Amino acid sequence: MDKTDISVKRQFLVLVHLDLKGAPPKVSYLAEIFPLFAQLGASGILIEYEDMFPYGGKLEVLKSKYAYSPSEIKSILHLAKSNGLEVIPLVQTFGHMEFVLKHGEFSHLREVENFPNALNPHKVGSLELVHLMIDQVMALHEDVKWFHIGCDEVFFLGEGEESKMCLKQGQNHVDRLFLSHVKAVAQHIVTAYQGVKPIIWDDMLRDSPEDHIKESDVALLVEPMIWDYSPEFDINGKVSLAEKYQKCGFNKIWFASAFKGATGANQQLTHVRHHLENQFLWLQVAKAFPGDLVQGITLTGWQRYDHYSVLCELLPVGMPCLAVCLQAVAHGQFSEKEDETVKKCLGLSSLDTNSVVSDDFGTFPGNDILRLVTEAAFQLAASTESLLKGNRYVTGWFSPYHRKHKFVNPMMVQYFENECRSLLSKWEQHAEQLRSAMENIYYPNTMEEWFDEYFNPFLTKLQQLVFDLDHVSNT
Repeated sequence: MDKTDISVKRQFLVLVHLDLKGAPPKVSYLAEIFPLFAQLGASGILIEYEDMFPYGGKLEVLKSKYAYSPSEIKSILHLAKSNGLEVIPLVQTFGHMEFVLKHGEFSHLREVENFPNALNPHKVGSLELVHLMIDQVMALHEDVKWFHIGCDEVFFLGEGEESKMCLKQGQNHVDRLFLSHVKAVAQHIVTAYQGVKPIIWDDMLRDSPEDHIKESDVALLVEPMIWDYSPEFDINGKVSLAEKYQKCGFNKIWFASAFKGATGANQQLTHVRHHLENQFLWLQVAKAFPGDLVQGITLTGWQRYDHYSVLCELLPVGMPCLAVCLQAVAHGQFSEKEDETVKKCLGLSSLDTNSVVSDDFGTFPGNDILRLVTEAAFQLAASTESLLKGNRYVTGWFSPYHRKHKFVNPMMVQYFENECRSLLSKWEQHAEQLRSAMENIYYPNTMEEWFDEYFNPFLTKLQQLVFDLDHVSNT
C-alpha cells in the first residue's frame, strides 16, 4: 500500500477530462458516473466535444451522426451542476482540427494542403470559423468561467505557403505565428463573454523565448495547462517551466495528468500504477508553488490520440484507475484510507494498483464492460492462436493448404473438431454479452469500431475454421 504523503494544503479544481472524439457515452451513463466523480474527489469536468457537439448552420457538417442534441447538452450541464461539478468546454481552435478540416467545405483552411490537422492562421476564414464554433458552444454554456481552446500539437505550422511568405519578413518566427493566432482567438472570448477565461495546452509555448511571449500579451488573456503523462518526468524541469510562465506574466497555471489513454494508441487495459505515479509527480510540482498560482489539475482520459487513430481504453475500463487517481490527488496520498474509499465507491472487495487485471470487477456502472474486455484482452487472441498454431492436429492435418483444397483426413478431424466448435461458441457468447453491455452505454458506431479492431479479427478466424470444418464434413 502506498504511504506517500504529498499533501498540498490548498484548494484547486480537480477536473476529469471526457474525450468525446471517441466512444462518447450516452447521457444516461454520464448520469450514473457523475455522482461517482464527485464522491471520489472531482470538482469539475473538462468536456472535449469534437464532433459530438450539435453544431448547426454552416457548421452542421461537423457533427457526428450520433452527436448530442442541444437538450442533451443541457442535461449534461444540469447533471454536472447537481453533482457540484464545474464544467469547462474544450474546442480545438488551431491544432487537432481534423474533424473540421477533413471536410471539403473547410479543407482550404488547412495550413498544409494535404494534412487536415492544423488551421491556417493567415486566412480570414480561419478566425471566422473558430469564432463561429466558439459562439455556438458558448450559446449552450452560458455560466462557464473557463473555455479551453486547445492549441496543442500544431504540427507543420510554418510550412504552409502563406506562413513561409510571412516568415521571410523581418523578425517573424513560427512561435510568433502561434502566439498571434492564440491571441486573436482568446481576444474574441474575453471580449464577447465577460468573465470567461481561455485555457490552452502549453506544449507550443515550451520552447518560445520569454520575450516573444511577453510582447504578444497572450499571458494577459489565457491560462496555460502544462501536461505530461509520464510516470517518470523531471519534477525540477516542470517547476522551471512553470516559473518561466510566471516570468512571462501568466498569473494562473494548470497541470494535466492522465488516468487513461496515454500508454499506447491501441491500449485496451489501463495500467493503474503508471497513472498513479504520474499523479504523485504532479503533486510534487504543485507543492513547489504558492496556493494561488495553481488553478487546477485535469486528469485526462484520452479516447483517441487524434481524430483518425483507433480507440484506446474505454471509460468503464479506466474507472478503477480514475478512482485511484482522484483519491490520490484529492488527499495528496494513496494509503489504506483512500484504498477503502475507492473500494466502497466502486463496489470492490479488493484492489491491486500494480496490475492491469483483477479477479474483482466491482459493481460500479459499466463494470460488466471492464470484466468482459479484460477477459477478451487476455484470452481471445491467446486461445485463438493456441488452437490455430499450437494444436498439432490443426497444424498437421487442417492447415490453410488442406482447407483450401479440401484435402482432409476425416479420421484426424475427430481430434480437434470439438475444441474448434467449443472455442467458437465460447467467444460468440462472450461477444453477445459484451454487445449487450455496450449497448447500454455506447452508440452503434463505437460498438462497430471496437469489435472490428479488437474482437472480430480473432472471432472471424474461428468462424472461418468452423465453416471449413462444416464444408469438408459435407463433401
